[in-house]
Amino acid sequence: MDANFAPHLFSTYRTPAVRHLAWLCQAPQLLSAPITFEPARHLPSSYRNILEAWDQDNKTAPALLSEPPQPRLGFYFERLYQVLLEDLLGWPILLKNQQIQSHGRTIGELDFVVHNRADNRIEHHEIAIKFYLGVPEQTGITLWYGPNARDRLDLKTTSLLEQQSRRTWLPETISMLSEAGITAPLTPQIFMPGYLYYPDAPQVLTPDYVPDTHLRGHWMYACDTKTSDTSHWVLLNKPHWIGNWFQAEPPDAERALEALERVEKRGVPQLFAVLQEDHQTGIWEEVDRVFVVPETWP
Repeated sequence: MDANFAPHLFSTYRTPAVRHLAWLCQAPQLLSAPITFEPARHLPSSYRNILEAWDQDNKTAPALLSEPPQPRLGFYFERLYQVLLEDLLGWPILLKNQQIQSHGRTIGELDFVVHNRADNRIEHHEIAIKFYLGVPEQTGITLWYGPNARDRLDLKTTSLLEQQSRRTWLPETISMLSEAGITAPLTPQIFMPGYLYYPDAPQVLTPDYVPDTHLRGHWMYACDTKTSDTSHWVLLNKPHWIGNWFQAEPPDAERALEALERVEKRGVPQLFAVLQEDHQTGIWEEVDRVFVVPETWP
């Protein structure tokens, strides 16, 4: 994990959206490439003071931070990223979620087209927040699946690098951008923070393009949790997959057991935070996280 990444700092923010945004500003990414975008390189030195002000008085915060989280984590993540670009970096967003049409058919979409004022250039940002679980294969390779196993790290990486980031090269995109008054060549940027979750199997291999600083957790089958101490586990519901969880009250062991039973009954992976009490503050803070999956997964 990045030595500059200090999860305990995020527990100082009481407003969830501000806490999630603070995490977004510093979170290590799952993909290292020449076009990887690092927000921390551009953040103003006062950005933590800005976040603290928003946290203490939501009337001063951007309106997007006050809106209730959307059901889909990706939409909520986009909203946080918009605040990061516009309100922390001060970069104008020229286009967002702009569809690309060809003969009346949608052939793609641009996440963000933004004016990078620091470098005075127009950029095309493709973003994603991802959570992948490593599964060792008999062939000796490791496949990294999302909780929805149709999503895989290798497939997403290929899509970002070879398709999504190159959409501005398409004649249809060039034409659409020209109509919007954007004629300068666009610089592609990719932003993909998240976590990799490791099983107990020692032969799991991490792809070379994943930085060593990436955030980590563990995963296990629901049946294996029966021999684990889950008394300090709490279920993490979206959007709290983003950032680090903390709470004032002790974990409820019965609620954790009920959530674990639902994993088996419903066949849906669930994410849990493992909490530990800070004896100085009395706050229970996340020290690890565990994805629990049904036996049918992936």
